[in-house]
Amino acid sequence: MEYTQEVKKTTDPIYQKISKVMPEIEWSVHAPYIHKINKLKKDKNAVILAHNYQTPEIYHGIADFSADSLALAVEASKTSADIIVMAGVHFMAETAKLMSPNKKVLLPDMKAGCSLSSSITGKDVRLLKEKYPGVPVVSYVNTSADVKAETDVCCTSANAVKIVKSLDVKKVIFLPDDYLAKYVASQTDVEIISWKGICIVHDQFNENEINNIRKTNPGIKIIAHPECPPEVIKASDFAGSTSGMINYVRDNQPKKVMMVTECSMSDNIQVENPNVEFIRPCNMCPHMKKITLPKILNCLENETGEIIMDKKTINKARLSVEKMVAIGR
Repeated sequence: MEYTQEVKKTTDPIYQKISKVMPEIEWSVHAPYIHKINKLKKDKNAVILAHNYQTPEIYHGIADFSADSLALAVEASKTSADIIVMAGVHFMAETAKLMSPNKKVLLPDMKAGCSLSSSITGKDVRLLKEKYPGVPVVSYVNTSADVKAETDVCCTSANAVKIVKSLDVKKVIFLPDDYLAKYVASQTDVEIISWKGICIVHDQFNENEINNIRKTNPGIKIIAHPECPPEVIKASDFAGSTSGMINYVRDNQPKKVMMVTECSMSDNIQVENPNVEFIRPCNMCPHMKKITLPKILNCLENETGEIIMDKKTINKARLSVEKMVAIGR
């Protein structure tokens, strides 16, 4: 697509915002898509949701809402849009559909999956409930609608501890992230029955890497996501959810920081915190990176990649999400 003067004029304010994390020659490739997508979404009364792990040209260039997966679904449900385009992965698009069952929800690449979501099925949950009768099931929002339909209440990394404590029980089944389950266990007196799911991004970090970064960057603040291995969390200065990590940087303005999470999140938060130096030995999510501007444009033009679910699944799965929202962060 051609990088015309009209495209340059309308997209230049966006580029000025992200110029520190993207060279101008790269922007000239993205800008025509951003220009066309932003016009098309107005014509179609569509909103675009972008997860924090999306690249800056998506996150800052075309997103109407950019946040973690639950916040995106909640915000989209409040709009009068006819179409929701999820710049994220499959379970996120499903969650958006649960919260907006009467809206058309589109995913630019139906193969954009998640190692956590794919690690467990609704059948697995049913078997666990048979093995541990009467024990409530708490499922991370990073799960399929099929799993959410078998769940008592969902949680995010931000409210996992609060959700488990709110149940006021001695034992819970906590699915599917094993590291997040260990983190919750360390913060509560509740017996946690966990599942051996992992996030392939956060599982790659290790304690030696964290210690080496600290040695070569005196005074650095290292903040980790609870999906990281326990030894990584222990070696870090702070552990928190996606929103918790963002708030930490915004509120503390450390001179130098490493976010132990997906690469693009550091780029996106750098834009909003220009005085903070980000050290980036981070890992890329191959699933998130399946979402690109050309795929978003094609999806919006042709309304492809629609999320279709039966009413029974939607109604059952939505209950567990609504319970989580009611309890709050």
